[in-house]
Amino acid sequence: MMEPLRLGILSSANIARHLVAGLAGSDKVTAVAVASRSAETAQAFADKNGVARALGSYEELLADPAVEAVYNPLPNSLHAEWTIKALEAGKPVLCEKPIGLSAEQARAMFAAAERTGLPLREAYPYRAQPQTHRLTELVRGGDLGRPRIIQAAFGFPVANPANIRLDPALGGGALLDAGCYAVSLIRLLAGEQAAEVSAQANWTDRGVDGLLTANLRFPSGLLAQAACAFGTAIHRRAIIACEGGVIRTDFLNHLTDADPGVLEVARGGWEVTPERLDFPRANGFRLEAESFADLLRGTGAWTGIGPAESIEVMELLDAVIASARDGGRPVAIG
Repeated sequence: MMEPLRLGILSSANIARHLVAGLAGSDKVTAVAVASRSAETAQAFADKNGVARALGSYEELLADPAVEAVYNPLPNSLHAEWTIKALEAGKPVLCEKPIGLSAEQARAMFAAAERTGLPLREAYPYRAQPQTHRLTELVRGGDLGRPRIIQAAFGFPVANPANIRLDPALGGGALLDAGCYAVSLIRLLAGEQAAEVSAQANWTDRGVDGLLTANLRFPSGLLAQAACAFGTAIHRRAIIACEGGVIRTDFLNHLTDADPGVLEVARGGWEVTPERLDFPRANGFRLEAESFADLLRGTGAWTGIGPAESIEVMELLDAVIASARDGGRPVAIG
């Protein structure tokens, strides 16, 4: 058997803790080091989460020969800078979503990956789930006819005003934090780039979007709606209305016994009992990291979002926020 991929974590962010926990028991990936802006913070993270080595700067991790690849869960505003630095230091990168702050940044990041000949992939844990793969087959397979309307929403409360999700300097806002899930799901299931978007938002006192809804129109005639929120109870749902049936899903990152996820298919008319599909319980962080390891080792295909689609999703997010800031004016894509 091949040695596990030796992954270095470029931050002691809370999401990094969840990734390390998700990797427990994996024979494909292991977190060998964590870096923070201070040695003390890195050591505290390493001690608490069982990571072997702690480094007191991001530069140390990029220079570490024991680190084969980097996971970048830094604040959104630092994704581009440190992903490009990691690639230039010879490290493939799994970068937390959103890939950057804009399509321009995403293009620069993937250009750096092409220039260095190293893989860069964007981390959306739900994309690694077998549930999502089956959902895509159902929508694109033709058995239910063409998708005509897609609605996807994700929201949760953010009560602490100091939360980085509310900081415009760090790339905060509901769209980049939660809405990117809904928009990326819509783009995946559409199988094409949107032609036009329009959006409305409520803005926080600090100037980031706290509530946002977007309408997307596709060349095929498909219409879609995305919604995201920082000021609601937790909700994560999508409905895909096709010509011959309707699919309901919560497109979760992780499937557990307590929350096994929802993928229901109702075929036909009014009084149809939906078919509920069941899937293995799995941690999305582990699935995506193991898929990244397969990509690097040449032992399997990457199961997540690809570079071209990552850029297209960022184009959509750019257009959505531009429309919202302009009072809902439609914005053409491309």
